[in-house]
Amino acid sequence: MMKKWLSAAVCSMLVAAPASFVLAQAPAGSKADYEAAVKQADADYKAASAKCDGMKANAKDVCKAEAKRDRDVTKAEAEARRDGTEKAHAKAMKTKADRDYDVAKEMCEDKKGNDKDVCVKDAKVAHEKALGAVKVEKAAATGTSADVAEARRDAKKDTMDAAYKADKERCDAMSGDAKDKCQADVKAKYGK
Repeated sequence: MMKKWLSAAVCSMLVAAPASFVLAQAPAGSKADYEAAVKQADADYKAASAKCDGMKANAKDVCKAEAKRDRDVTKAEAEARRDGTEKAHAKAMKTKADRDYDVAKEMCEDKKGNDKDVCVKDAKVAHEKALGAVKVEKAAATGTSADVAEARRDAKKDTMDAAYKADKERCDAMSGDAKDKCQADVKAKYGK
């Protein structure tokens, strides 16, 4: 279940990033279009929140987080269209990454113990990957090829550090020789 969800989250981030890139290349939108999009986002949020009220426990919390994510991302994308700047586009991409991360962490709340810890760390990996894409795209739009290369290196390092912590956390569910072997394998995989 978690792998399906994590794959879906990562895929949605990868699909949304190119779509957002097209958004940034479009000419600046009108203030009226922006205001209409914000109004629609607020209305959609209100309707989605009302649906969440009928739910219980963590399902309700996840539903609310998803509604908030959808509203915030729609508003940020509308702002990016209105402004037509790389800065606004980067802000929209970061908003999406942050809200996806909030939803992912909320989904982990149903889990217990090590499963929950691994879930949170896997969510962090997806978040770091999305933030890295934002940094690289921003560097590509505003910097030199050296800036892009540095942004790629930084993004890769941040993602690898998060992945190392997630893989290391998986070892904590084990004991004895299996745990020792798992930890040694993880250290070797990441060169630690």
